[in-house]
Amino acid sequence: MLKIWGRANSVNVQKAVWAAAEVGVRFERLDAGLVFGKNTEDWYLALNPNGKVPLLQDGEWSLWESNVIVRYLAHCYGTGTLCPDDPQQRFTAEQWMDWTVSELLPAMTPPFWGLVRTPPEKRNWEAINAGIKECNRLFGLLDRHLQQQDYVAGNEFSMGDIPAGALVYRWYNLDIERDELLGVHAWYERLQIRSSYGKHVMLPVT
Repeated sequence: MLKIWGRANSVNVQKAVWAAAEVGVRFERLDAGLVFGKNTEDWYLALNPNGKVPLLQDGEWSLWESNVIVRYLAHCYGTGTLCPDDPQQRFTAEQWMDWTVSELLPAMTPPFWGLVRTPPEKRNWEAINAGIKECNRLFGLLDRHLQQQDYVAGNEFSMGDIPAGALVYRWYNLDIERDELLGVHAWYERLQIRSSYGKHVMLPVT
């Protein structure tokens, strides 16, 4: 059985467990990180020198970095579904996975941490508002793409939907004003129908 180390409220852990659930592989999620500790212990650092979550253990072998874990699970257990057979669809999926990490996640971090994990009196409103503005711009870019198709890589769900899909749940659960984006909202509604999304991503935002 696979082991996935990381706390349930980590968006990066959510990506890994969502992918594992989608492909139907047996896995166990084990708490680690922040209040749960473990990720700074020697045994953990030997497996993941970054000391972050998630960490995947597959027998004696381990893997870290959430998007890479999603790719590994898709390739090993979801070829033809989570990992598209068509090269153009596959690399469109990977393109949006990398975009989420390099563009969307950095923009989302200040408003999420500022509004959810920071006491009101300590909030940096300049950073929060700048992040919200940038997220609206980036989700607008994704919206134009999703107005042409149902999912990130085409008209079928794939690994490409997982990184941005985990973040869009947080986006719609922040107490902020958002641009009205019909393509993104319709995509978000399609994601909510998936049982694995409901179980592993649609959790209390903390």
